[in-house]
Amino acid sequence: MRQNTLKTLKNQGQTAANAWISLGSPYAAEILGHSGYDAVTVDLQHGMFGFDAAVQLLQAISSTPAIPLARPASNDLAQINKLLDAGAYGIISPLIETVDQAATLARACRYPPRGLRSFGPSRGLTYGGADYVDHADDTVMSLAMIETVPALDDIERILAVEELDGIYFGPSDLGLAMGLGPNAWNQPAMQQAVRHALEATQRAGKYAGIFAGGPEMTAEVTRMGYHLVTPGNDAAQLRLGAAQRLKEVRGAR
Repeated sequence: MRQNTLKTLKNQGQTAANAWISLGSPYAAEILGHSGYDAVTVDLQHGMFGFDAAVQLLQAISSTPAIPLARPASNDLAQINKLLDAGAYGIISPLIETVDQAATLARACRYPPRGLRSFGPSRGLTYGGADYVDHADDTVMSLAMIETVPALDDIERILAVEELDGIYFGPSDLGLAMGLGPNAWNQPAMQQAVRHALEATQRAGKYAGIFAGGPEMTAEVTRMGYHLVTPGNDAAQLRLGAAQRLKEVRGAR
């Protein structure tokens, strides 16, 4: 089976850079996958596309060195199974608040007897290799999004869920839940929450990812030791790039 290099980078003490697809363009996913990112995540929760387009995005990512990840629209066994069958090597499941929800995610990413994943000899085997089923349970990653106050309060018990690989911190939704707004990185309460989540994950010996909205936050969470850092999505990068090039034109007049 193809190696999951995100696990290798963690073991080497290196931070993985993760691109994020919300626009639904396979061409953009392919470009990002060839741009040096270690992973590219297909976002079905807030991305402007559905499952059929997600398959094409995963196919595009598979032509690059990047590891294909996916965020389902919800913590749903059926959709998680389909995304794994389509070739995703990791699931970032949104709005995990309880131990039971985390266990549902973990079981959805493992075949019996370790979990409840149904066997579907689909694209995952084509991408992963002929021995996919033999090694998928130890290769595919399950990451629970920590983006609400109840999730943060119960993070230690969530991380203790068997077969759960780790967490993915969502600062925007947590900021809203805390009454700080979606761009709250400069607030001490948010910075404390980000550190607390990482420290809890480190104590559990598990994997920690995070969405970092701006350059300052990206640099700081990388220094902290997060294993997977997402420096914005494709739409944000397009806006920033377009604004910069437009500034060059306007400034030349």
